[in-house]
Amino acid sequence: MRAYEYRHTVGFEETNLVGNVYFVNHVRWQGRAREMFLREHAPEILQDFEHGVSLATVRCSCEYLGEVRPFDEVLIRMSLAALNQNRITLHFEYLCSRKGTQKVVALGEQQIACMSRRGEELVPTAVPKALREALELFALDAVIRA
Repeated sequence: MRAYEYRHTVGFEETNLVGNVYFVNHVRWQGRAREMFLREHAPEILQDFEHGVSLATVRCSCEYLGEVRPFDEVLIRMSLAALNQNRITLHFEYLCSRKGTQKVVALGEQQIACMSRRGEELVPTAVPKALREALELFALDAVIRA
């Protein structure tokens, strides 16, 4: 399995009163990983956006398995889990580096719908070719395609 990797260093502003990372930040990191993936592997998508294509997140989840604290290094691995018509499902694995070891601290998933603007409406549209080809380079071994 090949995964797109986004590295993040945790700052104090991402923590709660207890001193660990506030749960919503894991979801924010999913979005950041997705954006950096587009920037690095499918920059052509910006032209599609100018022509009315949208990527709408329709479902998002995160399962928390361990704590993350300030100055921890977090590696977010993003992989394609499914590609069905106009839907993309991404899998996220969060690894925390601390004292020379890596530990899985969370697992996440996002489902994205490719949509196109027709006047005031958004209607389903095919996944743009450049995005589909870029995502397929980072597919899980058992990707569902339709």
